[in-house]
Amino acid sequence: MSSPFSFQIYSSVKNIPSDWDSLAANNLFLSRAYLETLAVSAPKNMQCHFIGLFLNDQLVGIAMTQYINLSELNSFGERDHCLKTIVRDFVFKNFSSNVLVMGNNMLTGQNGWCFGSKLPASEGLALLKKATEELKINFHANGIKIHLTIFKDFAEERVSFFKIPEFKLFFLFTTQPNMIFNIRNSWSSFDDYIADLSKKYRDQYKRARKKAEGISKRKLSLEEITNYNERIFELYMNVAKNAPFNTFYLTENHFKTLKTVLKDKFLFYGYFVGDELIGFNTLIKNGTDIDTYFLGYDEFYQREKMLYLNMLYDMIGFSINKGYSRIIFARTALEIKSSVGAKPMDMFGMMQHSNPILNLFVSKTFRYFEPKMEWKQRNPFK
Repeated sequence: MSSPFSFQIYSSVKNIPSDWDSLAANNLFLSRAYLETLAVSAPKNMQCHFIGLFLNDQLVGIAMTQYINLSELNSFGERDHCLKTIVRDFVFKNFSSNVLVMGNNMLTGQNGWCFGSKLPASEGLALLKKATEELKINFHANGIKIHLTIFKDFAEERVSFFKIPEFKLFFLFTTQPNMIFNIRNSWSSFDDYIADLSKKYRDQYKRARKKAEGISKRKLSLEEITNYNERIFELYMNVAKNAPFNTFYLTENHFKTLKTVLKDKFLFYGYFVGDELIGFNTLIKNGTDIDTYFLGYDEFYQREKMLYLNMLYDMIGFSINKGYSRIIFARTALEIKSSVGAKPMDMFGMMQHSNPILNLFVSKTFRYFEPKMEWKQRNPFK
């Protein structure tokens, strides 16, 4: 008996079903508006596809994939100039450069798929696995052999959904945690948060604010983002190039495009000394969550003015004062994020190499190549 469930792959946002947003209602990052920004400002080495899952003719699930060509990157990250980095870059470019991600590699968290109530999780994942197989065939027809297939960023309680035959040859992995800041019900203002800090971390806050004297901060309009476009990209690249591992770099028009499409759901804050833009951070309103997005800064001011720490306090202040429930601080800078109150949430993924022999070694090589971050979790509260 044939299954009543099916899938359809779309290469353009223009072609996705008209009722797509009814399933994306709880996640802005699956909405038509956000996907449209990717269509015109995705990184140059990335290609997106969109998947509709159907029960007969009814849309019951949505998903997105990203094909990432790592061989087009000049650098996976310039911070670590060691033999391991050189070997890692060689291996990725020659054996794992074509990666198909079920999810969004530009974000942290499960932003890759959403199933309606009529689609059981295991059934939906089995359909998505079939969709990746079809995509791999399509890519192969265009001269691209997919090396790695990855289902990314789901919480521990969802691991069991993947215990189905379709994923038998996949390797379960975990990466750096997602740093989540939960806003307490007792905090009606930023002052309430400061009052709940222990003396050591209140002193940290005061020291950071004193260091930041002379810096002004303001929310930038679309026109201002456009005017500062070149400087914004320069500041972004300052930070991106220092990451231990990159799979993409944003395009120069990315923030302008995001502001154009998402309007007041996308917030861009510039930090100035006089008229000089020395840093910026970005936030995205996603239901009751605030998602921190990309940022950039001048390294001199970051060191001298504790700029990054001040940005974290500003994000917390905004989110508390506006009544949000959580801040998704994402990966990187784990210790400093924990020093302001964020807690780690383990994220998992499933991975398979298309070469059956190499797939046997995926678990061993992944542990070798995944940058391991040693960090100490802080608790800033009384």
